[in-house]
Formats: sequence, C-alpha cells, structure tokens
Amino acid sequence: MRPDGRERRLVAALFVSGFATFSQLFNAQAILPSLARDLGITSATAALAVSATTIGIAVSVLAWAWLSDRIGRTVVMRISLIATTVSALAAPLAPTFELLIAMRGLTGIALGGIQAVAMALLVEVLPRHRVPAAAAVYITGNTVGGVTGRLIAGPVSELLHWRIGLLVVAAIGVIACVLFFALLPRGLEERVRHPASFRSALGHVGYHLSHWTTASIYVQGFLIMGSFTAVYNYLGFHLTREPFSVPAALASLFFLVYVVGAVTARVAGELTTRVAPWFVVLCGGTCVAVSALPMLSASIEVLLVGITLLTIGTFMAHPMSSTLSGLKAGRGRAQSTALYQLSWLAGASAWGWFGGMLYDRYGWAGVVGLSTTLALGAGGIAASRAWATRMGLSGEGSTA
Repeated sequence: MRPDGRERRLVAALFVSGFATFSQLFNAQAILPSLARDLGITSATAALAVSATTIGIAVSVLAWAWLSDRIGRTVVMRISLIATTVSALAAPLAPTFELLIAMRGLTGIALGGIQAVAMALLVEVLPRHRVPAAAAVYITGNTVGGVTGRLIAGPVSELLHWRIGLLVVAAIGVIACVLFFALLPRGLEERVRHPASFRSALGHVGYHLSHWTTASIYVQGFLIMGSFTAVYNYLGFHLTREPFSVPAALASLFFLVYVVGAVTARVAGELTTRVAPWFVVLCGGTCVAVSALPMLSASIEVLLVGITLLTIGTFMAHPMSSTLSGLKAGRGRAQSTALYQLSWLAGASAWGWFGGMLYDRYGWAGVVGLSTTLALGAGGIAASRAWATRMGLSGEGSTA
C-alpha cells in the first residue's frame, strides 16, 4: 500500500522538525572562526558554542521521553519547538560569552523534545516496513537544516557579525515551527500515548543498557557522530589557515557537502529492503575510516573528496543506527530512541571539544587521527553485529 495523505503529512512535519532542530544545533559551527577572533578565545573554547547545545539535548532527552509517555509524543514536540524558538532568538542577544553558552545550552534542552521522540513516533504510527524510508526523510530534514544553518550563519557572521548570523537562522526556525504546527496531523496522541511511571521508565533504560543488541547501537552513535563532529567543528579553522587561506565566508560553502549526506540517507533507507541494516552501518563506518587519507591532503580538491567520503559514511551509519534504536527495542521504545540520541550527542559534544584540544596542539592531523580512530571503533562494532546477523546469531536479518 502507498502512504496516505495523513502519513505524508506526518513525514513532512517530521522533516520540518528535523530542519528546525539541526539549523539551530549546528549553525554555530559556521561562526566558530569569527567567534574566536572577535572574543580572542581558542578554537576549543569557541567550540563550546556547539557542545553546549548538544550537551543540552543529551541531558534532556530521557526526561522528554518520559514526559512523552505521559502526555503524548506530539504534545512534547509542540512544546519543544516553541521553547526552541524562544531560546534561539534570545541566544544571540547574550551580552557575554558565558551567557551565550548558557543560552545555547537552554536551546539544546528545548531541542531535546524533538530528538527524544521523533523516531519513536514514526515506529509506533507507521507500518514497520515503511519506517526506514520515513526515518530517512526525517534525517534528510536534519541534513538540510544543518546545511541551511551553516550556509547562512557563516557568511552573515563574516559580512556583518556572528550575532546577526545566529539571529537570522533563529528567524528561519520560527517559520519552520509554524510549518510544523500546520502539517502535523491531529489525533496521533491517542494512538501513541503509553503512560508510565518514572520508575518504569528507568527500568526501560536499564534494560536497554544491559542488552548488547541495543547498547551496541548507542555506542555506535557515540563513536561515529563524534568522528563526524570533530572534523566539521574545525574544518572552518583548517580552511581559513595555511595552506588554503580560504575566506571564512567561502569556507562555509564546504558545508554544501551535507547535501550528499541527504541523498545518502535516502539511499541507505532503501537499501534495508535488500540487505541487513548492520551491513549498511558497516559500509558507512568503513567509508568514514577511508576518508582519512584524502582529508590530510594539501590539495583543496582532494580534501573535498575526503570530506565527501566522511559525510557519505556518516549518513549511511547514523540514520540506520537511529532507526535500529527504535526497531530493536523490545519495550520502552521512547527510552531506547532517547538513549541513542543521548549517545550520539554525548559523542558529538565530548569528541567535538576534545578535537579542539588536539587541533590546538597537533593541528589538522590530530583531528583527522581522532576521527579515524573513532570510525575504526564504530566499524568494529558494526562488523561484529553484521557477522552475528550473517551467522544467524541474532534476529537482525531485517527491519521487521
């Protein structure tokens, strides 16, 4: 059966929510060189503008997941987007760097509502065979939002000011919020609400963390998204310095590679109808590891090839891992998807910050080395799960 109008509206609404989330989440990546220069701080300190938001999401997703069990998934998403809009508009007005970081953290906490329940909503509402493709559309919204936030904030920060760059992206988030409210079908709350006590929710968390089927998915996200974020956090610094010396406004154009990621996510979603999901994840991790050599090149064209490979690999592994976190949850699906969000966001925060320490000490090679090490770890996990699937040691042969 083909998706009906109600299903298409739901998927479109989640695309918009993903756009809103990632445009606000990673717009700060594009302003990091401008922020560091304007405030006279190190690259690692400037990167806190990104890490504060990812940490905010990470610390809030489990609470949002529990709340969604009580009041409904879509109610939580509406509250989340309204709070995000308000905090994102306020953040650029912060008078000091410390207050900016605090506001970015609050924006992350608000965004946690979307990240915690979007995948659980898809798994609970849609037929299971259509979940991977729908999840790919949601991830595509993330991708397009990430591209838009970076491409707008970067050039505007150089031409005007980094505060103006953040403010313009926040204004676009207002439009996305309105579209989400207009598109989201009514009546879904009654279909997906599962009232549970806080103690029961904690029990689900313990269950998922103690079972390797789900825990391996969380570790996968922690590593692969840490690898990805470390590179993208410091790509702007690398491009604006020797041997490239690219103007910061033009360096932001490198984020257009994210469009390749959007296409990859869709292709990866379709692949799961023919091959086991963990094989797709393994291919993604391998692609990220292979990207290291071209990323070390002094040729900007070869560097672009490396960044493209990194992006393709990440958007093969990450969307599929995110989908698996919902599909493989025997119980407490909202907690499982929230744990995956917490894991990849923790990885993005921790490794994104640590990459700055390596960059300040060892340069770009330190960041690439970190990215490769994390990708190899993620690839090892994916290989073990793919082997178990092939040998019939798990029930992961399909998404069913």
